[in-house]
Amino acid sequence: MNPPKYVQSNGIRMAVYEAGPSDGLPVVFSHGFPELAYSWRHQLAALGAAGFRAIAPDQRGYGGTDRPDAVEAYDITQLTGDLVGLLDAFGIEKAVFCGHDWGGAVVWAVGQLHRQRVAGIIGVNTPFLPRSPMPPVELLRAAMGPEHYIVHFQTPGDADVRLARDVRRVFERLMRKGIKLADIDISRGIQNLATAVETGELLGQPLLSDAEIDVFVQAFERTGFTGGINWYRNIDRNWALTANAPQKVEAPSLMVCAEDDFALPPALAEGMEAYVPRLEKRLIRDCGHWTQQEKPDELNALLIDWLTRTFPRAR
Repeated sequence: MNPPKYVQSNGIRMAVYEAGPSDGLPVVFSHGFPELAYSWRHQLAALGAAGFRAIAPDQRGYGGTDRPDAVEAYDITQLTGDLVGLLDAFGIEKAVFCGHDWGGAVVWAVGQLHRQRVAGIIGVNTPFLPRSPMPPVELLRAAMGPEHYIVHFQTPGDADVRLARDVRRVFERLMRKGIKLADIDISRGIQNLATAVETGELLGQPLLSDAEIDVFVQAFERTGFTGGINWYRNIDRNWALTANAPQKVEAPSLMVCAEDDFALPPALAEGMEAYVPRLEKRLIRDCGHWTQQEKPDELNALLIDWLTRTFPRAR
């Protein structure tokens, strides 16, 4: 990856990585937890070489980007505002937004809250989900119990501290491949991540090389995990803030599912067409949660094909 540029966006300084020509169709990549812009390194290279302007920020709370102290600074209006502010900083009117994991939730929300800045949306593993009938954390607590990882994340200072005790262990245990969804019991959802990192069973095979793990370890040893966990601590606040948001995303969209993602299984994308009418769906087989790093060639081919067909004169 090229060295980052630093831009002012929505009141914070963001570290942003780019590849490709400045006049190519802008594609903004939005990462999840616990990740970095570095998670998109394969896509930056491939899309840049294909003539697109590929842009990936370290998002609010992560890497080289600012980490405000207030929990409320990480709500969905701020997270979507950061990506729109990024367009403003680069003088870009519209972009395609591509998001994975939490980043997927953010780019679908950009499609709801900032429709005029969206050329298209790509969800990687993360589907557009309709509004729940009650605050989501309350719903999860009732259905999955207090040890569900999202519920547990609401407790200040617990998971943050425990994950930071051994950052290398976090990435060695979480970022793995070769785990089959059919072989896992997820009836109680994903449980306490801190406990899983400390004492949980080690599943699958390593996904990253030692050098790749070093990039994540060096970043999170410096920043800790609180910024990223604060995204989770705003889930119910986001639910309240978006009460009047449109429940349809009108932009042309691509949904890429991963066959064996136990966190975001393909079944979650069933029925998306009712909310995203201009939707294409694709499935990457034998792939777990970390799609852009586990199956980069397959994902890159899907992205370039869809972008080229949907925006034929944009490169």
